[in-house]
Amino acid sequence: MQKFGEKLRTLRTSKQMTLKELACALGLTAHGYISEIEAGKKKPTADFVLKVARYFDITTDELLKDEIDINGGG
Repeated sequence: MQKFGEKLRTLRTSKQMTLKELACALGLTAHGYISEIEAGKKKPTADFVLKVARYFDITTDELLKDEIDINGGG
């Protein structure tokens, strides 16, 4: 789960989304929480992980397991 923030940033930037746009898409009122998760300062809640997985159409395993690369490798 160490890489969750990195994966989130990769997903967001691959869609050319800003933090604000992603926050809005996930139903959040502010983007600070996402920024802190991407920076590794906060751990995501289970609810947040589910929202991200649904939005980007990937599994929670792909988001949470460090050994799974969302770019198609490893």
